[in-house]
Amino acid sequence: MSKNEDEDASELKFGEDFEKAKCLMNCEVALLLEHKLEQFKQMSGDSNNHTPQVFEKSLQYVKRFSRFSNQDAVKQVREVLSRYQLAEYELAVLGNLCPETVEEAISVIPTLKAKGRLDADAIEKLLNDLLMIKKFE
Repeated sequence: MSKNEDEDASELKFGEDFEKAKCLMNCEVALLLEHKLEQFKQMSGDSNNHTPQVFEKSLQYVKRFSRFSNQDAVKQVREVLSRYQLAEYELAVLGNLCPETVEEAISVIPTLKAKGRLDADAIEKLLNDLLMIKKFE
């Protein structure tokens, strides 16, 4: 079997390099990078310290595409999605994209419906849970 056949996101097959990897949502990466930026500033003692351009661009990107910005909301999203026993990849994609309908969620992440893992009602509840977090952020 070739390497390409071993990897298929639609079946949650990512190859051995990613078997134990933890996926992060953009909002989680943003929090980590913001924390690291504060550390850079404290270590240099100069608030005008120039951070590497790639670091700044990465931070801008994840902030722009983050659906949640409040640290408590980010933590709550991970906790809520973890209750549904999702794969790390599924959790990160749902947290990043926040689909609005069951159909949209299934089209983006077909494994949600595969093999009876989650029925439409469970997916609807999951999406409503995300929406509630976003509303009260």
